[in-house]
Amino acid sequence: MASLRDVRVGEAATVTKLGGTGAVKRRIMDMGVTKGTRILVHKVAPLGDPIEVTVRGFELSLRKDEAGCIEVADVRRGA
Repeated sequence: MASLRDVRVGEAATVTKLGGTGAVKRRIMDMGVTKGTRILVHKVAPLGDPIEVTVRGFELSLRKDEAGCIEVADVRRGA
């Protein structure tokens, strides 16, 4: 399975599974990232960390390690 970390700028993907444990997983879920949610990647910082995404209509910045905990499928160009 691919993770959100592998999705390129301008591509969108659907969340299939949340990894991580404890506080990390809870924080990701509190930000609105849950199974079945569509995520669009807008920007990646010059050194690759963090990435800026759109989730449920709002902008969100995620660290690479957080993005690696989010498994995605159905990666497509655009929204």
